[in-house]
Amino acid sequence: MTIRTTSRTVTFAQPFFLRGIAEEQPAGRYIVETDEERIDTASLEVYRRISTLIRLPARPGSLVLNRVVDIDPEELGAALETDPAAPC
Repeated sequence: MTIRTTSRTVTFAQPFFLRGIAEEQPAGRYIVETDEERIDTASLEVYRRISTLIRLPARPGSLVLNRVVDIDPEELGAALETDPAAPC
């Protein structure tokens, strides 16, 4: 099984919420990573998404430097669309 990971940076101009993250996240830049696995076909190179992760800053007062949370990429897209000043 072959897995590839792509990474991109998204920018929120305003604080936002996503399911699976208990607290509101501050405006700023976030790294989003998508893992995809290769599906063997005879004629095409095809991949299917298996996870989308967002890297979050540490919580105030925490000893943890950052967190990585599995998210729904469609929910992320919707949150970016509703952020009026964020470049998509």
